[in-house]
Amino acid sequence: MTGGIACWCNIGLALGLAIVALCPQAPAQKRARDLGIAPGVLAPGPLNAITDVAGVAVGHVTLIEGDAVRTGVTAILPHGGNIFQEKVPAAIFVGNGFGKLAGSTQVDELGNIETPIILTNTLSVAEGIAGAVEYTLAQPGNEGVRSVNAVVGETNDGSLNDIRGRHVTREHVIQAIRSARGGPVEEGAVGAGTGTVCYGFKGGIGTSSRRLSAQAGGYTVGVLVQSNFGGVLEINGAPVQRELGRAARKPAPDPSPDGSCMIVIATDAPLDARNLRRLAARAMMGLAKTGSYSSNGSGDYAIAFSTAAECRIPMNPSGRTQTVALLHNDSVSPLFQAVKEATEEAVYNSLFMARTIMGRGGRTVEAIPVERVLEICRKYNALTETPPVK
Repeated sequence: MTGGIACWCNIGLALGLAIVALCPQAPAQKRARDLGIAPGVLAPGPLNAITDVAGVAVGHVTLIEGDAVRTGVTAILPHGGNIFQEKVPAAIFVGNGFGKLAGSTQVDELGNIETPIILTNTLSVAEGIAGAVEYTLAQPGNEGVRSVNAVVGETNDGSLNDIRGRHVTREHVIQAIRSARGGPVEEGAVGAGTGTVCYGFKGGIGTSSRRLSAQAGGYTVGVLVQSNFGGVLEINGAPVQRELGRAARKPAPDPSPDGSCMIVIATDAPLDARNLRRLAARAMMGLAKTGSYSSNGSGDYAIAFSTAAECRIPMNPSGRTQTVALLHNDSVSPLFQAVKEATEEAVYNSLFMARTIMGRGGRTVEAIPVERVLEICRKYNALTETPPVK
């Protein structure tokens, strides 16, 4: 299912796991671009999603149970094959390190990723690792594997979710991986974004993409965010939070600007780990454009990888050396612009596609007031009247 309503019931099939997500019906949400909010000048890909990068797949497991469980798992697969046997070049940039990004040191050391990327809540990172490892060990061809570096990121959804209950299991993680597909990506209060809060409003999963012109190489950059952070919200330059009167009196139920944002970046451009880290660093500029200042308690991480087939790192190479044609440094600047724009729009999509959620202790986090926000954007000429430049 795609679209703005993240209510579904999923029976765990081969895993023997029942997951029930019961949500009140809500009107269909619209993405930022559909509302006239189109940051930047580069054109998005056909889906305006991370899955515009060929081969990338996304899967969610959403857990909404009773009055206190509001959490889940999101899995991002760089390609549809055996990722352990065909690793992808990757890098991580830390905007602010108040978080738990498992597997990051090996990515920094070796410059590759060998498992699906898992996003979940803070106290379920261990289950994320267990699920990614079990999935990897079970893949044909991995019978002799004795070490797996799972990459698992998190944000803290304890405002709405009974996080201490640790309701995410390794089976949920495996299910998210196995359910991953290309095509449209479900956004808002789904998967790892089910219980998150962004700028005091309901946040969640958001995605966006940018496609470079043929003259710039024709490459695609796709971004997916798990938004759970604070600051002073701006949308396309309009001071939304100030106009709403929420900057001075910090919004309930979470009065802190702290939180976290996980940013996953995919590109089909042939980049090595060094330039992927530079690409990941520019995602923080897109985050800042939305009003974030990466407060002391915010875990802001960007994970970037390349899907370019020629850049893959085989587990069992045929020789001692590998020859790869990479983009020159002078050719990566358009990618930097693309990731900045896509990150900004992905955050907006995480807000506009979310819905009001009531969770632990009866706390309610409201969806962003769309009509009021659009009035503010009109006041500051922040709506796009013409299509972006291609």
